[in-house]
Amino acid sequence: MGTFLFISGPEIFFVLVIVVMLFGAKRIPEIARGLGKGMRQIKDATNDIKKEINDSAKNQGIDTDLAQDINKEINEVKDNIDDMTGPIKRNL
Repeated sequence: MGTFLFISGPEIFFVLVIVVMLFGAKRIPEIARGLGKGMRQIKDATNDIKKEINDSAKNQGIDTDLAQDINKEINEVKDNIDDMTGPIKRNL
């Protein structure tokens, strides 16, 4: 199963057992739906904030291409590092 946010498989299983014991099996889909809806709202709010910042920057005459170029360079470096460390990670 691997790790997810520094939590390994047995720890995830233990948390799921506790959730089932506390809320019951019938309520888990309802809880998951609520969490999904909440995460979607957070994502939408974040996108709205980003859009407002970009629109405001454009209205003020601030060049946002520089930030995009920096992000592009950072992503390229991350991809290169992933390419180099891929075989090392697989062997561990």
